[in-house]
Amino acid sequence: MTEALLKYFRTKEQEVKSEKRYDSQCPYCSMQCKMQLVEQSIVTRKKYITIGKDNPTSEGRLCVKGMNAHQHAFHKERLKYPMVKVNGEFVRVSWEEALNHIKENFTKIQTESGQNALAVYGSASITNEEAYLLGKFARVALKTKYIDYNGRLCMSAAASAANQTFGLDRGFTNSLAEISSTRCIILAGTNIAECQPTIMPYFERAKENGAYIIAIDPRETATTKIADLHLKPKPGTDAVLANGILKVIVEENYVDEKFVQDRVNGFKDVKEYVLSFSLEEIEKITGVPIPLIRRAAVRFGKEETGMIFTARGVEQHTNGSMTVRNFLNILVSTGKIGKPNCGYGAITGQGNGQGAREHGQKADQLPGYRSIENEEHRNYVASIWGIDQDDLPRKGVSAYEMMEKIDEGEIKGLFLMCSNPTVSHPNAHFVKEAMKKLNFLVAVDLFISETASLADVILPASSYLEDEGTMTNLEGRVTLREASFPCPGEAKHDWQIICELARVLGKEEYFSFSSAEEIFSELRTASRGGTADYYGITYERLRKEGGILWPCPETDHSGTKRLFETSFAHVDGKAAMVVVPNIPEIPKEQLCDEFPLYLTTGRVMSHYLTGVQTRKSPALAARNIEPFMEIHPGTAAKFQIQDQSLVKIESRRGSVVVRSKWSETIRHDTIFVPFHWADSQNINLLVSKELDPECKMPGFKVSAVKVSPIVDFFN
Repeated sequence: MTEALLKYFRTKEQEVKSEKRYDSQCPYCSMQCKMQLVEQSIVTRKKYITIGKDNPTSEGRLCVKGMNAHQHAFHKERLKYPMVKVNGEFVRVSWEEALNHIKENFTKIQTESGQNALAVYGSASITNEEAYLLGKFARVALKTKYIDYNGRLCMSAAASAANQTFGLDRGFTNSLAEISSTRCIILAGTNIAECQPTIMPYFERAKENGAYIIAIDPRETATTKIADLHLKPKPGTDAVLANGILKVIVEENYVDEKFVQDRVNGFKDVKEYVLSFSLEEIEKITGVPIPLIRRAAVRFGKEETGMIFTARGVEQHTNGSMTVRNFLNILVSTGKIGKPNCGYGAITGQGNGQGAREHGQKADQLPGYRSIENEEHRNYVASIWGIDQDDLPRKGVSAYEMMEKIDEGEIKGLFLMCSNPTVSHPNAHFVKEAMKKLNFLVAVDLFISETASLADVILPASSYLEDEGTMTNLEGRVTLREASFPCPGEAKHDWQIICELARVLGKEEYFSFSSAEEIFSELRTASRGGTADYYGITYERLRKEGGILWPCPETDHSGTKRLFETSFAHVDGKAAMVVVPNIPEIPKEQLCDEFPLYLTTGRVMSHYLTGVQTRKSPALAARNIEPFMEIHPGTAAKFQIQDQSLVKIESRRGSVVVRSKWSETIRHDTIFVPFHWADSQNINLLVSKELDPECKMPGFKVSAVKVSPIVDFFN
């Protein structure tokens, strides 16, 4: 009887069970893994799981963040309605009330203080269409020069270095598929095993095929464990280490003389410089032993093929741009670029870190990676937008410099889209206090983040499950994110919010779009002929082909899998090498008696950026419930720090309290803290406001600090 009843109930369950599937892409890292949300309805209950879908980049793989991404989209704290702050509390209002309130305040600010009293702060997590539209909104609807985005804190050093060296910045100069066949790989400051886990199989295949992997990182990570050689430089000395490698390459005759002669400028000056110092100097500055420097240089130099990959570890410095340029000096001098299984890869951080900077969110850029200061570029984009070139603003300032403009009172109103600058910026206490000075702040977000809590108006945005559009992954491959899950409550897509706001501001004629595909059609034309040419890419092609590598100038063009095969993108067709002096980063952040340790920051696998989304996912939050300080046991003993105890970390800018975590694999002079937490555990409170002069990247990776135990009064 029991078996019969069980069989009966199983049959009934199948009768009432239904399943729906929704295609999308992961909202997190730059691999942009394809996925499906599977919704199973059983009687009155719904169950959700996420599965991977085959694609040219991640081949159907998902990491732990992707598998649990849907949890934040369904979180009970998800914003569903527009809200206005009244007497310090958020009150639900209609869309028209919210939009008219914004119009009234934006108009008042610009009437009283000028067009540039308003600013726009964007995101590298939004789609290409929305990034394009946001840049257009700032310059056409608001007519302000002040627009920048959070990608400035992520990819600016690599972007500026690639532009200066090659004349063009695309995440990878070739495709991911070539990694497995290369003979030597340098991973400089990149912990891909935790930051982009689904890329790891490419490097594992390369190793299986006999590739020699060199990792550069002051700490041992899941990524350095696959390396054949691990170099541990002092934080901030990566550029100097690259000079040491270059010196050996030159002295041991591993330079590709013909390639350099035919296709490179500046090599002579670099050669003279690297011959002018000794390896003993390099060892003293970096802390890396000479035999290891030689081993890395000889192995990379002698192999027929090789690739170099950089990420935030060598980029998030006040000399980050020049550091990357020095690694590119290594690549170019050995001729390992523009050839099969050779090239450079900037491991992009945010999901659309590549595309978001190509189409107008950066202070100095217009769509297609055009320059806002170039008259020809200005004229072309103005003609596409239907405005007079003279009405197009000039360049503004970088993201952190916008915070300084807010503090000074020059910027009085801010339109903030999908970003959390009070947590993500260096000198975070200053940034938060500056944001409080704004006369009017509008935040577009999924949740009331630490920054959104300061807003006067919050507008509810759609998530990755609901918002269709294109994204450009770390390769430079444009993909189409299908998204058809219904928006909760009254949430709208970011592009719809921009269009609605433009309407109430009287600029509807420039923003009369009814779909993401319509916006992409205009983006294609606006990018045509630019460095990042998307003209030949269409939604139809993306659905059919699964992704296309730009530049793609015509609809019958297959996309560009390998850049620089015959020439570089500079006017003369040559790459540009440059001398990078042996000067460690930020003299003010060198160690001293008061601040005897280097602080460096980074990620953990289960969290993303400032944690606004991942901390709303129970499966991810449970893996890392709090930040920690990784410290060598020998160093811990010196400062009386017990394992798993609370410890105070202080820099010249402030202090935080976190829990200690002993690790024998980190340098004795360095501590590591992840940056995904806010408030009193926001490690960016300790980071300097100093910026890279080339790209305005903050120096997140080097801060001089001291540590001390928190006294336990209960023992």
